[in-house]
Amino acid sequence: MLIVMAITGCARSITSTPGDAPNLEKWVADVQARPAPPLDPLPVMQQFETFEYAAQTLRDPFSDAWSNADSGGLRPDPNRRKETLEQYPLDSLDMVGTIGKGAGLIALVMAPDKVTYRVRPGAYLGQSDGRITGVHEDRIELVELVPDGAGGWLERPASIALEDQ
Repeated sequence: MLIVMAITGCARSITSTPGDAPNLEKWVADVQARPAPPLDPLPVMQQFETFEYAAQTLRDPFSDAWSNADSGGLRPDPNRRKETLEQYPLDSLDMVGTIGKGAGLIALVMAPDKVTYRVRPGAYLGQSDGRITGVHEDRIELVELVPDGAGGWLERPASIALEDQ
């Protein structure tokens, strides 16, 4: 019985009565008769100052043309053929002796692969373009080229001392 009463109540609320239609029509007519609300004014366009970009006189930020390397400063030679001892870090190379006397002194350097190489002034060794400037009985003196952090290169003195047996 409760179910029958609930269904009957729902059926009455779904169906409209003929008396509701004039009220609905009157409401629609009233809403349509109202004046439309005013529109917001359009925003005022700002005038921007024109800027002429003239990059012809400025340096290209993606090239190395601005570095001191192209202005005659120090830099490694990219066309120079690398020598065998340039594949090893400088601290992994050991001076094990010398051959000769005076200006003809040649240093003996042992690489990590346990091969001994003969080097003289002007030769390169180490991974930082280290050029040998002098060979002495107890050490090898060289100058390395290291980046200065600003696009250029600095010379850094280094040496390899004779290994004590």
